[in-house]
Amino acid sequence: MANERLIRVFDKQAKIYERRRRQRSEKKFRERLIPFARGKVLEVAVGAGANFPFYPKGVEVTAVDFSEEMLKRAKEAAREEGVSATFIHSDVETLSFPDQSFDTVISTLSMCGYENPIKMLDSFSKWCKPDGQILLFEHGISSNRLLGYIQTLLNPLNRKVVGCHLNRDMVHIIKQSNIEIEKIDHHLFGMVHLVWAKPI
Repeated sequence: MANERLIRVFDKQAKIYERRRRQRSEKKFRERLIPFARGKVLEVAVGAGANFPFYPKGVEVTAVDFSEEMLKRAKEAAREEGVSATFIHSDVETLSFPDQSFDTVISTLSMCGYENPIKMLDSFSKWCKPDGQILLFEHGISSNRLLGYIQTLLNPLNRKVVGCHLNRDMVHIIKQSNIEIEKIDHHLFGMVHLVWAKPI
């Protein structure tokens, strides 16, 4: 499997992610976005299952993560929250699904870690049904110049320790991909984005 070093980074953080799930971390963002999920759902980089408390009833989730430690905790979260889920231990960047397989594709706080985020978004578009939806909760560089400068300074260390980029221009990346933004909300000085989109 690719990204072995990055996988080890996230394996070590699994307990932290589980604690954040139990504390309903980022609740105000997740509860605004995740309830829109419907039908057959693909959630990439599921982590410890932080979105599971916010899924509506009746969805069927396919949850992917390259960290086995994260998946263990996500499975526990699915049981606790009563979410019907199938789990795949794989690097989603190397994974393939049949085109138009899912009604909803969800990514929360994962675009910061991919080697090629535009290619990943293009995959979301292929995997999503034409009348489906792509829901994103992502972070990136702030629209505030001072905060953006600090993010850029901290980025090398954050990438090494936490495993993600702090200073990606997420809106620009999304607009370059094969998905069409229908609605977007910006929060925390432009560092956090909630996106409702559809495949092109």
